[in-house]
Amino acid sequence: MKKGMIFDLDGVIVDTAKYHYLAWKKMAAQFGYDFTEEENEAFKGVSRARCMELLLEMAQIEASEEQINEWLSQKNQDYLAYIEQMDQQEILPGVLTALSFFKTRQIPMALGSASKNARPILEKVGLLSYFNAVVDGNDVSAAKPDPEVFLVAARQLGVTPEQCVVFEDSTAGIEAAQRAKMGTVGIGHTDSLGNADVVFTQFTDMDETFLNGLLTA
Repeated sequence: MKKGMIFDLDGVIVDTAKYHYLAWKKMAAQFGYDFTEEENEAFKGVSRARCMELLLEMAQIEASEEQINEWLSQKNQDYLAYIEQMDQQEILPGVLTALSFFKTRQIPMALGSASKNARPILEKVGLLSYFNAVVDGNDVSAAKPDPEVFLVAARQLGVTPEQCVVFEDSTAGIEAAQRAKMGTVGIGHTDSLGNADVVFTQFTDMDETFLNGLLTA
């Protein structure tokens, strides 16, 4: 059976989640609100607009649509400033081994991310050539846990959703993949990703036997 592998970006391929957190924390400080890393967990895998809604709720701030759009633009500019200096050292441990494993076996791979900066990030860290398709926040209208991003990725890879395996680090992402009827590999901790088919702390915990198993399951 032909397979397709779909990867989230932030927290799976590279640790850009820390830069999102710093940008949101800077924004929250403008509101006189101390945004914590624990609160940031709810922002993972979620669209920028929804994150802003959550932050405004936390800080108990009301604003016009025009003001919100200004803040969204400002947050993105802060984030882009943080990621400007990214290079291959930002790739998370074991990721390159897994990507190379699938590429040498001609398994089609896609990126499925809420990020609107996925392509420039992949270029900066030298991974763009590994992916047959890149579907990000510029290509879809519905945010995870809606399965749209993964369904579009499967279509672009030329495989059915049931043939896909998704690598995700967020509960919203795991739910989206399951709603798309795809296999799921959680990257992180079982306490937050326990609904995934299997959970690994990081890619280095996966051996070749496991990766082979994904192709034959």
